Amino acid sequence: MITVTVRQNEKKEIRSFTVEGHANFAKKGSDIVCAGVSAVTFGSVNAVEVLTGTVLKITEGGEGGYLRCEVPKLPKQTEEKVQLLLKGMLVALETIERDYSDYITITFK
Repeated sequence: MITVTVRQNEKKEIRSFTVEGHANFAKKGSDIVCAGVSAVTFGSVNAVEVLTGTVLKITEGGEGGYLRCEVPKLPKQTEEKVQLLLKGMLVALETIERDYSDYITITFK
């Protein structure tokens, strides 16, 4: 199972997210859930960095399926752009969770 943990502040801004595990929906190389989650998360991180110029603090771990992303303190205008992109990522992940809830779960803290 893939677990996504999203940490938000009191304003519901995303401060960090962690993605851990493997879906085990299908064998390696054919797992559409893992591929979808990877595409959404890495695409969103890349979009934040390219479109806003923000360098996120990223920690990755190979075979275990691990990605942690922390959002640094940012000027208001940049923060708003970063949050929009990350909230778009969440919408995509929640769509995957809705259709494949046996393989991915999202929690908010």
